[in-house]
Amino acid sequence: MFFPPILISCGYGIQLTRWLSLHTNAGSPMEETEKSQKGMVTIYSVMGCPHCRQAKSRLLELGLPLREVDTNQHAELWLRVKQLTGRSTVPQIFFNSVHVGGNDDLQTMAPEKLEHLVHLVREEPMPPDAPPLPVEAHLEGGGNQDGENKCERDDFADMVAEFKECGVIGNHRKGLKMYKNSFTGVQLLDWLEREKGLAAELSEILRNMMLRLYSDHLSADGKTVDYKAMSQSPSFERYCELAVQLQRLDLQVLSRAEKLAFFINIYNALVIHGNLRLGAPKNPWQRYRFFNYVSYLIGGEVFTLQDIENGVLRGNKKGVAQLLKPFSKSDPRLQVALPQAEPLIHFALNCGAKGCPPIKTYTPKDIDSQLHIAAEAFLEEDDACRVDADKGEVKLSQVFKWYRGDFGDTDEKVLNWIVNHMSDSPKKSCLQALLKAGKFRVSYMPYDWSPNSKD
Repeated sequence: MFFPPILISCGYGIQLTRWLSLHTNAGSPMEETEKSQKGMVTIYSVMGCPHCRQAKSRLLELGLPLREVDTNQHAELWLRVKQLTGRSTVPQIFFNSVHVGGNDDLQTMAPEKLEHLVHLVREEPMPPDAPPLPVEAHLEGGGNQDGENKCERDDFADMVAEFKECGVIGNHRKGLKMYKNSFTGVQLLDWLEREKGLAAELSEILRNMMLRLYSDHLSADGKTVDYKAMSQSPSFERYCELAVQLQRLDLQVLSRAEKLAFFINIYNALVIHGNLRLGAPKNPWQRYRFFNYVSYLIGGEVFTLQDIENGVLRGNKKGVAQLLKPFSKSDPRLQVALPQAEPLIHFALNCGAKGCPPIKTYTPKDIDSQLHIAAEAFLEEDDACRVDADKGEVKLSQVFKWYRGDFGDTDEKVLNWIVNHMSDSPKKSCLQALLKAGKFRVSYMPYDWSPNSKD
């Protein structure tokens, strides 16, 4: 039976400025604190990350002053934190200058140790060796006289300022209502092409809009997303209106880095968009139909999720359960495909299942470094790789089985690829020892396909 592609888009107007303005400087707020508390808890996180949400909820329960830093917005600062902690995963949590670790470390901490750290924050001021913060996150002169806390500046703040300076913002009518300080999606796209010259800018805006929606509807324990409430949000309507403008892009002018950032961001946004419109797939047949038919019209061509992952990002290779390559030799979309498979994309794409890597936004600048960090973070998790030195056994995520050809054609080559992309850790040392001894057995762990939607 043939199913036509399901084009996920709607509407044609856009009041993005209002959305941007509402969320500018709201990415990493400093919680209102009691004056008696002198120190600070700092949490480095990613918007929409369930582990980050769990950790933040626990910290708020403790009633401690909290500074949240979005690592998506501060890549250079995140590299410093990674060097400081030796970890690539989020969240990373500090009580004053004491590094606690991630969410699991916080949730399983011994009560007496947690009590000591809470006392530390409440009684001791931030020391000189406190974890690094964005410059904008500090209060001017150590704090203003009115006692008002200044939040760190969001990347969208500069973009809104540019919109105002160049005259893009105006008044536009939608139906019978006039919206001030707004502009159409066509105007935004024209501005991006004229001033920025990159279609990747549009994908980054779309992805950040979707991440904000996702984060706003993520449960306190970080385990489920309320897609129904999310689909009824006015912000989602504005996202749909802007997504229509993807059809006007010229994909032929994109560089490799721009293609990687653009299509990773669009893939992750389209998965959530598809879940909102059609519901999350719950069995193999629904997943097959979802990934082969949910699509966007981009640059005049239809791109399904399978087309984006296997056609573009994997250099037109057959995907799981596919008999043919996504693009034939005469398919115009083949001109957009990368020349070869990019293995690191598997740690950036999120299919909406609980077993997927966390979602974030990617930019063309230093895209390879961003993807390497994503791979390191994924491989640190036991759901991705487990090493039992005594038994000589290595258990891997199904990702390394499904896309084996991207990592190597033998178990040894796959494990060597993994070692080369791991951060220094006891797990890496154990895996290196097994490879050196030449005695190991590889097996694959079950994949958690359960949807992260709220029932």
